[in-house]
Amino acid sequence: MNPGNAATGWRVAPADIERIIPFELLLDRIADERSSEWITCRRYLHTHPEPSADEIQTTKFIADRLTSLGIVPNIPERGVGVVADLRIGSPSEDSPIVAVRADIDALRMQDRKTVEYASGCPGLAHACGHDAHTTVVLAVAELLTTLASRLPESEVPSAHLRFIFQAAEETAQGANWMVEDGALHGVSAILGLHVDPMIQAGKAGIRYGVLTAQVDEVLIEVRGKGGHAARPQHTSDPIGTAAMLIAALYQSIPRRADSLTPMVFSVGSIHGGTASNVIPDLVEIAGTLRSTDHRTRDTILGSIRQICTGVSAATGNTIDVTYRSPLGSVINDVTVTSAIEASAIQVLGGENIVLIDRPSMGGEDFAVYTSHVRGAQFRLGCAGPGGQWPLLHSPIFDVIESAIPQGARIMARTALLLAMIGPESAT
Repeated sequence: MNPGNAATGWRVAPADIERIIPFELLLDRIADERSSEWITCRRYLHTHPEPSADEIQTTKFIADRLTSLGIVPNIPERGVGVVADLRIGSPSEDSPIVAVRADIDALRMQDRKTVEYASGCPGLAHACGHDAHTTVVLAVAELLTTLASRLPESEVPSAHLRFIFQAAEETAQGANWMVEDGALHGVSAILGLHVDPMIQAGKAGIRYGVLTAQVDEVLIEVRGKGGHAARPQHTSDPIGTAAMLIAALYQSIPRRADSLTPMVFSVGSIHGGTASNVIPDLVEIAGTLRSTDHRTRDTILGSIRQICTGVSAATGNTIDVTYRSPLGSVINDVTVTSAIEASAIQVLGGENIVLIDRPSMGGEDFAVYTSHVRGAQFRLGCAGPGGQWPLLHSPIFDVIESAIPQGARIMARTALLLAMIGPESAT
């Protein structure tokens, strides 16, 4: 099967699930014993957020936790992020490696919650749940090492796991760093999760195929002749041109794509001028394009250039377009997704599985991994009961912490299942 091709593959069968049933009660018992400590871990991380590419103390904290479990951490040369392998039972040298990934960075924004574990770092906040993701994967490492230590040697399942704690997800750099550093070497499948404040805690969201949007950053420069605001006839008015351009993009782009295909273009930043009575000679525009298929993406990127060319000709300004930081979609593999779904049903019950019917227009650099190997990400419900829960990137975002042991139990089961049956096998 080609990596990232969710149209092929096979679904995990009941006979496959039966292979991990002997370990379920022990996994759940360990989770019950350790859940309060995991919540303490999450609160520590929440109090000590670090921004993308600067997660030095977070990296040390993770490495120390893994070391305490007897797992040797490997910190890449850039000093942020951790990769660590765990072998339980007696896996062969060529046994499939199942990777479990967490992102560890925080956002540059103020935490405005009034809880005892609120951020202690002004201007930084774990408002996207990465503290919970990190805690869940640390908990998976503890679940599986403890499972192996409590079973008779002859009963320990054979598995080769790899834990990837990735820096700089918010800037879409970290996954590429991990791949460049060899974190996927020998990996046959990778698992990820993201907390979801639109799903109640105690539930999990599952989607087969495209989970997130492709992301392109669109940078536009409008250059022309500036001058006195009282005499615009002596200028080419880059400000007016920028306004015209944005209106043209907003009006035209939705008409260039199939209305049944999710796509959105938004401008998030406009900079130009320094005084109310001066027309500047430069205006900078920054926007983002989100799309869910390559044909639509290519069409819209081409259309943006065409519209800019037309507005340039009409106004006499030079308009330059740059596309930066392209990021693909997370495409959930059938086999890996079905393993997650089966595990989530065991942990939460079938009535608590939410089948997600549409992809998110958000971006996620887990897509880098799924472009190389089979992989899937699921949504872990984290909202409290009743009313609207604060959404991701909100200054008051938080999670219902009972979701943490639930996520760990789902991921530990899935990792074991894929390691034991082999994600490239069929039944």
